[in-house]
Amino acid sequence: MKAAGRSVRARLRDRLAASDPGLLRLTAGLRTVAAIALALAVLASLGFGITRLVAGAMAAMVATFSVREKQRAAQAVTLALGLPVALVSVSLGAVLSEWVVVGDAFFVLLIFCAAYGRRFGDRGTALGLIGFQFYFVSLFVGASAAELPGLWAALAVAFACSAVVRFAVVPVTPAGLLARLRQAFRARLAQLVSAQLALLDAGPDEPNEVDKALEDVRTGTARLHETALMIQTRLEEGTPDESTARLVQRRIADAEIAAERLGLLLLSARSAERADTLTLHLPGAPAPEVGRLPGPEEATAVLRRDLLALRALVLRTGASGAAVAQMRNRLLGYRDEENLPAATPAVRDVFRAVGEAARAVMGLRVALEGPQDESDDTPATARSREELDAEDAAIDAGEKDERAEQPKGLRRPTTRAAVQVTVGSTLAIVGGELLSADRWYWAVLACWIVFINTASTGEILVKGYRRLLGTVFGVAAGIVLAGLVGGHTVTAFALVLVLIFAMFYTAPLSYTLMSFFVTAMLGLLYTLLHTYSWEVLVLRLEETALGAACGVVAAALVLPVNTDRRTNELLVTVLERLAGVTEAAVGQLSGGAADDLLDKARELDQALGDLRAATQPLTHPVTPLRARRTTARYVVALLETCAYHARSLAATAELLPAHPSIAADPRLRGAAGRTVRNIGTIAARVAGEEADGAVETGPSIASLLGGSDDEGAARYGRITGRVLRHLERLDEAVVGLARPLGVPVAAPER
Repeated sequence: MKAAGRSVRARLRDRLAASDPGLLRLTAGLRTVAAIALALAVLASLGFGITRLVAGAMAAMVATFSVREKQRAAQAVTLALGLPVALVSVSLGAVLSEWVVVGDAFFVLLIFCAAYGRRFGDRGTALGLIGFQFYFVSLFVGASAAELPGLWAALAVAFACSAVVRFAVVPVTPAGLLARLRQAFRARLAQLVSAQLALLDAGPDEPNEVDKALEDVRTGTARLHETALMIQTRLEEGTPDESTARLVQRRIADAEIAAERLGLLLLSARSAERADTLTLHLPGAPAPEVGRLPGPEEATAVLRRDLLALRALVLRTGASGAAVAQMRNRLLGYRDEENLPAATPAVRDVFRAVGEAARAVMGLRVALEGPQDESDDTPATARSREELDAEDAAIDAGEKDERAEQPKGLRRPTTRAAVQVTVGSTLAIVGGELLSADRWYWAVLACWIVFINTASTGEILVKGYRRLLGTVFGVAAGIVLAGLVGGHTVTAFALVLVLIFAMFYTAPLSYTLMSFFVTAMLGLLYTLLHTYSWEVLVLRLEETALGAACGVVAAALVLPVNTDRRTNELLVTVLERLAGVTEAAVGQLSGGAADDLLDKARELDQALGDLRAATQPLTHPVTPLRARRTTARYVVALLETCAYHARSLAATAELLPAHPSIAADPRLRGAAGRTVRNIGTIAARVAGEEADGAVETGPSIASLLGGSDDEGAARYGRITGRVLRHLERLDEAVVGLARPLGVPVAAPER
């Protein structure tokens, strides 16, 4: 009974870890709600009135979410500096409220400084945000100079409560966060294997079942990659030394690539079409024709058993040590040709991928948990351990030079954004006061928010639209909630805490949902301040629409960053990093000097993520430019294909010289030179630097090496077929980028 209870708890814990990697959203929600609840309890016990309670609640919320540093010492310093900034800001807001023009002018200056402060990193961003938000708090509660002493006391209590919750009640250490992220990676890896099992079991006579299974595999692969990137950003702070960080980074990359390769080979085995990527290039295009797994039914049954065993290895729940060792030994045995079952070449490739995935899982466990029990090892398992030990010993932390030339003056993104948001806020102040002399600051807040984490006019337009949509529904919810709570203060504050938790928990997922919860919460706060009416909430909607419109106008007219220009800049960055990863990996596989390949691959993934976010205005469902939307999705999907093959090449190159079955081959440098040149040609055309360049085509990479193309054969001597396949697929995907980007393709020479 107890074992069953532990199993249920473990499954729930894994499901939560997979849905919220690192429990970041849960932690943010709990920490903010706890800080507000503690501040309300302390202030209420001291006899503060309702206005001070509302101010203290808002102060605790701002003090908690503004501080974003990773190290606890840095968080404490920022929180300590934030209190005097908050006191000065709220004091000026109260004093200057009597002089409208002077107060508005100061607010505009404060907005510029707050936005400009983002160039100074997390601390500058936090202090700027605190300064802006507390000026807003003073306007919201209608503070006056006579009320400042009580307001100062409420703010001091709120900051103290925020510190207590941050460092004692809901503490987050870099090592603890990294441990939770690793648990999330394990849970998402197990979910991906489950999705691959569903793809194996999906009957060809049930197309809906096949489509759902394939979509689950795609989604699981994307989520696993997302968690891997989150882990990589936390490694330096969460590990004791750089060598350990690089080891964990390497093992995470191995497991991710092995899992993605397994899904691709499984799809290829079930489909008559070759699968190079799990991403559908054309949205709405039909899924590949998926039939039954070729070969004898016995092979399918064995593969299903082995996928279940692989998932059990990832989770290591419900099995004894001897059972785990037996499953591990069987799966690792598939890395030897003689242990593969009788099946078609495509199905045998899937079994090989299962063996490689089992090896990656074992390597990840050794890196995270230390040496494992080796008493039950078979010769195949012992060889895998020896390979892992040799690779671990070869990892050497190199120095990185991350200095890059930064734009100057108004070309600097933070400076440009500060000027834009200042102009937009000025327009919002003027227009907001025409709508309402008492609630004009809502327009300023909306204008400010649409500029956060946006870089182009299109991104600001999409964010403004989402905020307005969330506000519309939030107004309706606020009217309903305010009517339900009436004058019940405790009930209203309880609902405020629930809405705040929902706001922070959903913020990374949906900006529209976050705006909905914010607006609904404000309806309750107005009820507590006895200023509620449905006219106030409608005015909130009008001010939000005005503020968003002012932000869009400022972004479009003042130092504008066109969406096409922004996406082209990011596309060039992605192509340059793709060329860098490919060239470095091929150079190392050709016998060249070792390079920092995993860091280069991570930079490529980050650049691709930035491009994917920047294309949202082009791919949004409401965009009227359907052809551009299809082209943008097609290009991003092809780049994801390129990034997958480049990551795989980098991971394979990192095995040199430790891996016994992979050795350098100088022929690769010349064979892959065309691919690197093509990437450079496309980047130059996109950047407008070269008008006459054309993408080269010609013989396949395989023919350039002069080897046999027989599937399943040990081709090209010391160079594995896997390396060659990645090079060929990368070459084809790069050529495929030429057409949608308008780059001519040269006819092959005869």
